[in-house]
Amino acid sequence: MSSAIAAAKDTEVNLDVLFDVPVTLSVEVGRTQMTLGELLETQEGSVVTLSRLVDEPLDILVNNAPIAQGVVVMQDNKFGIQITDIISPQERAQNLGETEEAAD
Repeated sequence: MSSAIAAAKDTEVNLDVLFDVPVTLSVEVGRTQMTLGELLETQEGSVVTLSRLVDEPLDILVNNAPIAQGVVVMQDNKFGIQITDIISPQERAQNLGETEEAAD
């Protein structure tokens, strides 16, 4: 075993440096597909039907990778999301890999 690997095993990893890494958190309400013509016909007051049912949980994404699900709540006259289910670390790692492959 190399001395670098042995030293790395003896050294504790400081995860605190990761706490300042910026990420983008978003909530996906639903999706739909439409033609460009349909999109151009939309106007103020148009309703676009999404794929998700009213009582289905919403997807919570970090950097476009799903990490949890939740429901919309109101807090101090602002929308919020209450987390109802967190995706397992194994699934999150797999989703991150799929997101990176899709970006290539």
